[in-house]
Amino acid sequence: MDDFAREALRRLSLAEAALRVWEWITNETFLEEVFKKHRGRSYQKVLSFPVMVFLIAQALLHYRGSGRRSFEKGKEDGALETSIAAAFGKLRRLPITLSVGFLTDCTVRLMELFPPTVEAVVLPASLAKFEPLILDGKAIKKVAKRLKPLRGASGGVVGGRALVALRLRQGVVVAMHVHPDGHANDVRFVPDLVPRLRELVPGPRIFLGDRQFCIPVHMALYATEEDHFLIRWHKNVPFTRDTTEPVRTGVDVQGRKYEEEWGWLGRAKHKHRRRVRRITLARPGEESIILVTDLVDADLYPAADLLELYLARWGIERVFQQVTEVFGLQGLIGSTPEATLFQFAFCLVLYNILQVIRAYVSQGSGHPVAEVSTEKLFLDVQNQLIAWNELMEPEETIEVIMPLSLKDTCARLRKLLANAWTEVWRKAPKQQRRPAAHTGKRSHSSAFRLLQANRRPKSKPAKASTG
Repeated sequence: MDDFAREALRRLSLAEAALRVWEWITNETFLEEVFKKHRGRSYQKVLSFPVMVFLIAQALLHYRGSGRRSFEKGKEDGALETSIAAAFGKLRRLPITLSVGFLTDCTVRLMELFPPTVEAVVLPASLAKFEPLILDGKAIKKVAKRLKPLRGASGGVVGGRALVALRLRQGVVVAMHVHPDGHANDVRFVPDLVPRLRELVPGPRIFLGDRQFCIPVHMALYATEEDHFLIRWHKNVPFTRDTTEPVRTGVDVQGRKYEEEWGWLGRAKHKHRRRVRRITLARPGEESIILVTDLVDADLYPAADLLELYLARWGIERVFQQVTEVFGLQGLIGSTPEATLFQFAFCLVLYNILQVIRAYVSQGSGHPVAEVSTEKLFLDVQNQLIAWNELMEPEETIEVIMPLSLKDTCARLRKLLANAWTEVWRKAPKQQRRPAAHTGKRSHSSAFRLLQANRRPKSKPAKASTG
């Protein structure tokens, strides 16, 4: 490299770090294995899965979500050896199993790079042995009405739906279970997702969920000999207090009053009825938070610690917001449920990559991860990637970002990001949440149901009587 290229490389440390992480999880051999493992009945000829991943990455990182712009550039550079229409068609037909497998396998590989001493969320001492896993559902909205069956739909159109699991300590999404129908009830995916999480995340685990996950049948899935649950109570699920146990009171870390009681969750003769502890946190001017947990020992697991842990559940809502607004999910490239789910999985992988970079920035600067803004960091990473793409020739990029071993990749990331901290990345102080303005409920149609209805053969008209 000449002096100009070396100086550009020195100034683009964020871009090199992102490309290092990207190379680690998306090298061609690895992506070919992902495709082979999760492709189902799909196949590849001229347009391979690694090329498709490259083109979608270009669209989201360099062209602000424009798939056509990325495909045109790929056609010009020779990366795309087929037509632009064929590329859109390939994206339209990607199996949903491939979206799920792409997210999971990339995250497993990413976790090898995550600094072991860095935690995005520090747990209370009494809960430090647990791996908290937050469950929540996400429907992919704002599907463009490009396909003929979608054009006459009133209101918005939703793509697929996903039940997502966030590993709270590292702040990364580890897995999801999806369905092409955006109107599907994601709670019914719990039996599919929980066993998979036990394979991916070492125990003991504690499952966190909002009130829709308070289903007695599912409690047996959450709670095992080593695993537990902390779920918001749903008023439709009966709770019978044990009158032999006195009600205990206290205050949480913010000085708000709570009370805890013991009893049974579920009807008297329900086979999944179980003993739980119920904790009610009073919030002046807001709805009380009522939790149920199978951690019934109040001395070993104080209520204040459980409340602090549960309030961190809001982190998954921030993930969905950032994935939508920051990582390009507002502009969907494809209009089929399969295409929307793949872009969602892709955005989650990008989000996880930022969490790895954010962890190294935190480690190098000494600032807690919670003080590093994902949005502000991503903006600078994106700007540097665009600059890299303009200044560096492809041959120079290949020369610089050569594959390294796991140990050398981690060492390079530490060196690149050791002194990268800038006050611009500091997260803004928390502000009091304001209630959402009620602007009226907007109807949404399911792209999956509209497309399925269009595929059904129309009934033949009855023959006229000749009698």
